[in-house]
Amino acid sequence: MREVFLPQLPETARVVLAARNPLAAAWHADPGWRSLFRSLSLRNLRPEESRDFLARRGIPEAQHGAVLEFTHGHPLALSLVADVLEGEQGLGFRPDSNPDVVRSLLERFVQQVPSPRHRAALEASALVRVTTEPLLGAALGLDDAHEYFEWLRGLSFVESGPQGLFPHDLAREALDADLRWRNPDRYAELHRRVRGYYTQKLLQSRGLEQQRALIDDVYLHRHNPMVKPFLEWGEFGSVYGEAGRPQDHPAVLEMVERHEGPQSAQVARRWLELQPQGLTVYRGQGHEPAGFMLRLELHAAAEADLEADPATRAAVAYARRQAPPRPGEAMILFRFWMSREHYQQVSPVQSLIFIHAVQQYFAHPKLSWSFFPCASPEFWSPALGYMDIRRAPEADWELDGKRYSQFAHDWRALPVGAWLELLGQRELDPLFRPEQEPERAVPVVVLSEPEFREAVKHALRDFTRPAALARNPLLRSRLLRERTPEPGPADLQALLREAAHGLEANPKDHKLYRALRRTYLEPAATQELAAELLDLPFSTYRRHLTQGIERVAEWLWQRELYGVA
Repeated sequence: MREVFLPQLPETARVVLAARNPLAAAWHADPGWRSLFRSLSLRNLRPEESRDFLARRGIPEAQHGAVLEFTHGHPLALSLVADVLEGEQGLGFRPDSNPDVVRSLLERFVQQVPSPRHRAALEASALVRVTTEPLLGAALGLDDAHEYFEWLRGLSFVESGPQGLFPHDLAREALDADLRWRNPDRYAELHRRVRGYYTQKLLQSRGLEQQRALIDDVYLHRHNPMVKPFLEWGEFGSVYGEAGRPQDHPAVLEMVERHEGPQSAQVARRWLELQPQGLTVYRGQGHEPAGFMLRLELHAAAEADLEADPATRAAVAYARRQAPPRPGEAMILFRFWMSREHYQQVSPVQSLIFIHAVQQYFAHPKLSWSFFPCASPEFWSPALGYMDIRRAPEADWELDGKRYSQFAHDWRALPVGAWLELLGQRELDPLFRPEQEPERAVPVVVLSEPEFREAVKHALRDFTRPAALARNPLLRSRLLRERTPEPGPADLQALLREAAHGLEANPKDHKLYRALRRTYLEPAATQELAAELLDLPFSTYRRHLTQGIERVAEWLWQRELYGVA
């Protein structure tokens, strides 16, 4: 074409070429052609053009939003969906109810897939926000996914960005809808694998890497009706957050006074003086503050300062009534959060604030309570309830004639690991509603250190008696809730065995493990017989046993406070 056919045409000829793939690099490298051709990327119709098209086809305006959400303005998709709606006499469009439309679109994008594993790679790329080789390997169950990553990279409807590969919006929607309809079990399994990869990243990373992993994890929830309306899914990159500086304080206080009143601004000024490190400022392209969040560490505040602010006073009183923080445990309150223009409405700033708030749950290993206030609790209740951050009406407060509501979560009752597992269960349940979720039948027990150590002793004593273990308060502790939301005697046995085996691995402590094993894990009939089997004087055996119990209790107590490292 470039070297033979086109040079034979008259100089005045205008040639238009259309293709699914862009021009090869040789066209751009050739100095003769570089100044003669113009390469245009044909994009989808703009929203107003799409609505005009649907109106001309007689599609009711009430249905335009759902159609645009699926088609993203793609002309063929708009035409196919319009054909469907014209024949359904007013029924709304849902991709999973119209598999023929999805199939027609997929035939346009995917003409041939080399193997089932290549198809799985394609399906994974539609599920996630961006695809990288390690993520693709996790989704496919492979140590090396390079071959499949490179194949994806060569597809005409897959683009490359700074963070990885991603399909065009319509291709993503069609692939996602097709798999969800065609093989829901495979869809759920793919979600599980990808979620496991993100969970590992969340627990092992910090800072910007953790933030990206969290955005990717949240993206998996985008189809759930309890999450979808409450985030700006395509706008996470339009603003960025950074630690606030003293020169940001005037803009922050101006926002508070504008949206909440002068008394609230005075409260904000005081907290900025006391805990300036809790300020995060969000900026857009102009780098001016577009919003902010002020996080307070209530455990580090003086009692007088807590009493002076009705929000902190109410939050602390609520926590102390429900399940008081133990010495050394943290308690945080996102005292102020807002967008400069949209206050607490859905916006790019609000979406990033929510991401940063969740990051704080990972940043505090000894977190007891977190509180999230809202000026419009009815609006935010579905999204926060989905996240198991529940209304705490007793912690509401008033200031400047306005009433604010608090949402709270006790992270000892449902620690971060179990919380992520719970959200994973809700992720694929479109029928889940927070108001239908019953209160947990067995509340968390916040044990003091002496109570905790005593419970460990009783658990070891009852190790071989599941009925007795079922009554042990450790089953209601943070320690076991971190492992599973509803722990049972077998979970407690596994935990005690793990703690004891930790002693076995250390040569200096092996003797302590032997005493524990013969007394509790694989018990002899009597302690005297246990000492005899260990070939130890009874006094020495008792000393080893006491030390072993103390070491196991200490190991477990540290994990109760700090979680698993």
